Amino acid sequence: MSKQRKAVALISGGLDSMLAAQTIKNQGIHVEGINFFTGFCVEGHTHAIRKRDQQKQKRNNALWVAEQLDMPLHIIDVVEEYKDVLINPKHGYGSNMNPCLDCKGFMVKKALEWMHENDFDFIITGEVIGQRPMSQRRDTMPVIARESGAMDRLLRPLCAQSLPETLPEREGWVDRSKLHKFSGRGRKPQIALAKAFGFDDYAQPAGGCCFLTDENYSKRLVDLWQARDSRDYELDDVMLLKIGRHIRPRPHFKMIVGREEGENNFLEGYRKQFATLRTLSCPGPLVLLDGKLDEDDWALAARIAARFSKDKNGVSVTMERSNLDGVKSTMHVTPIHSEEMAEEWHI
Repeated sequence: MSKQRKAVALISGGLDSMLAAQTIKNQGIHVEGINFFTGFCVEGHTHAIRKRDQQKQKRNNALWVAEQLDMPLHIIDVVEEYKDVLINPKHGYGSNMNPCLDCKGFMVKKALEWMHENDFDFIITGEVIGQRPMSQRRDTMPVIARESGAMDRLLRPLCAQSLPETLPEREGWVDRSKLHKFSGRGRKPQIALAKAFGFDDYAQPAGGCCFLTDENYSKRLVDLWQARDSRDYELDDVMLLKIGRHIRPRPHFKMIVGREEGENNFLEGYRKQFATLRTLSCPGPLVLLDGKLDEDDWALAARIAARFSKDKNGVSVTMERSNLDGVKSTMHVTPIHSEEMAEEWHI
């Protein structure tokens, strides 16, 4: 009896990786999923916080895909290792701060390590030729296979018929004729295959699942690096860049202003790590202050914070000021007028 072959599938939670894994499972291969947590994934962070997102499904799509495929999923924290990928990408960034080619190579390399450690035979991904402008081009796909070290143990089931044969195909572990030849950014072939597999619920594509592809988020990240004169970051930085209004009235300090109750509650968890402002005389946001402020800075920050309170057109708003050491005091300020708020303050 021949040995049952085993494949590890990179599972993002999207439709493509779901279809790729099912395609290989249908050939009698034992498939397990792997998902890497970098901190920059879109899902699960803001949907549970903002009121406007309350109707959106609160699920981890990678876990959900694994459940639909009746397949084990291994979630691996790579936050620290991923820093070098983001800070020093060999192949540069995409249109924003997304190091997509380096990122894919990194994840395939980590999957290869896992494959060897767990006695699996090959790796599968949901990549499709031409679907992504950096990492999913015909000329960059070999780069990922080569630089990750996976070489021909990396199989892309959705476009395999348009690529050279891989080891699993040559050895007869998988039937190449049952793989696919998808290409381009259109989704019709994938949707048709999902229907054939009986999948009627799956994550809808929306420009990728990574905050680094988002223009506004990328601007905030660059601003953070410039203000600190360092390109390092921590997981808390990653999380806070996703939340609230970010305002930098002066180069040496920034304000993170909660936009609603859910965000204020989230920011409460950081109030011991930052100086804060909150309104006392009327409802208003919680504001985290990042940087060193003198008295003039505090006055300006308080006026800006008051601008986002319920009494933004009032004459005087009472604010509670809490220093980084926890010492509290009150301030009475006139909310800043909208015309005094410079456009470039908003990050």
